[in-house]
Amino acid sequence: MKLMPLFFCLSFSCLLSGVEQPPTHPNVIFVLADDLGIGDVSPTNTDCKIKTPHLQKMADEGITFHDAHTSSSVCTPTRYGVLTGRYNWRSRLARGVLSGNSNHLIPTNRATVGHLLKRAGYHTQMIGKWHLGWDWDRSGEGWNNINFEKPVKNGPDINGFVNYYGHCGSLDMPPYVWVNTGKVTALPDRKEGVSRKEDPYGWYREGPIGPDFKIDEVLPHLFEKSVAYVKERAKKKKPFFLYLPLPAPHTPIVPVPPYKDASKMNPYADFMMQVDGHMGELFAAIKEAGVDENTLVFFTSDNGCSNQANFEKLAEFGHHPSAGFRGHKADIYEGGHRVPLIVRWPKGILAEQNTNAMVCLTDLYTTLEEITGQKKRSDAGEDSFSLLPAFAGKTSTERTTLISHSIDGSFAIRQGNWKLCLSAGSAGWSAPREADAKKQGLPPMQLYNLKADKAEQNNLFNQKKGKVNELLELLEKEVSSGRCTPGESVPNDRKVSFLPNGYKPS
Repeated sequence: MKLMPLFFCLSFSCLLSGVEQPPTHPNVIFVLADDLGIGDVSPTNTDCKIKTPHLQKMADEGITFHDAHTSSSVCTPTRYGVLTGRYNWRSRLARGVLSGNSNHLIPTNRATVGHLLKRAGYHTQMIGKWHLGWDWDRSGEGWNNINFEKPVKNGPDINGFVNYYGHCGSLDMPPYVWVNTGKVTALPDRKEGVSRKEDPYGWYREGPIGPDFKIDEVLPHLFEKSVAYVKERAKKKKPFFLYLPLPAPHTPIVPVPPYKDASKMNPYADFMMQVDGHMGELFAAIKEAGVDENTLVFFTSDNGCSNQANFEKLAEFGHHPSAGFRGHKADIYEGGHRVPLIVRWPKGILAEQNTNAMVCLTDLYTTLEEITGQKKRSDAGEDSFSLLPAFAGKTSTERTTLISHSIDGSFAIRQGNWKLCLSAGSAGWSAPREADAKKQGLPPMQLYNLKADKAEQNNLFNQKKGKVNELLELLEKEVSSGRCTPGESVPNDRKVSFLPNGYKPS
């Protein structure tokens, strides 16, 4: 017989007694992998050929979401959504991603998960790949005029994090230096890079690099920092929030021993095994620190798998990163934004749960808002619904729609099993790309019933115009309202248009 987790038992007993008891807020660790597909871990793909035992154990001891989505199919926008609880396309970034030199995207006055938990008494820390921009001092010479001796401004510290340690963009984007809460740890002393021809897996763009920044060691280094942080904060007897956005398995794909060649498949599979191994180290540290029961850990990805993984080679071993869904990173198709989401919290979540509840990573904000007992604000978490019903075994949350976004700024809206893609092609990198789809004379939009057509092969756009118009009206409402949650309308940061060029609803 499974026991109801303590969190829900206490909540229920408090309601019965009418006595409000002081909450014991859980520590929170949110691990965001980079370019990891829904088929790359065994909890969300029974046919996964990559060994991920630690993530499987995490799933066995918690809940696995099989219909979880990023708000975008690429890096920067998804990170915006995770931290703000707001769809990324409401921001000033209409398409694409930032670079390692980009200025900050999230303004100081935009509510974030960091601010939320800081208000609840948490120590908040970011360790890893930020990729939301921060402001380098531009008074230097060369190397894009960055003066690395001057403080970095408007980093994660303006978005609710007490401290941060990490790099600005993806691990294939210069500059390659560590920044510790506004200060570069070691000034770059050379330029470095590896071409795709030299290493199709381990390539990274040429740029300035610090003497303490070792590309192959970045992933283990970040986990070492995270383990040290958990052990340090556990001694303080106060809740902590660790936001741990990983640079892997994104390029450069650089597995190290004992994971290098361990998969017998290719470096991407090795790198995935390394991510899993480091997660095992993190869980071991949580237990060693004595905070396992009341530490809430999320593991997910910022979008689907990239074609840099070499799909053809993986397929030779029967491994498919999108697990039968169409497309991959950058696309509007499911493979672009449907990702693993595994959550473990011994004190608050029943073990061995699998759910088909439709959720979005923007839902982190309201989930933590409810757990910490904070009042809902009209100008925060506008596209965020609580995951607590799913944690408690309910088949759904209050989310009934999902708006997805591709690298080129195209939209899709989902309601129930119906999904409308507002593009003629993938709107990303897989075939057909948008220009080719138009040359082929394909319909301007695509309507799929995901229950009957998981792989998005049978476009019903011409057969079900009524459903198309119904979903377009719903999309218009949620775009113009500035929110998809109940509440008063709020403005978007820019004028948002979503119809394909030249299309007029019938």
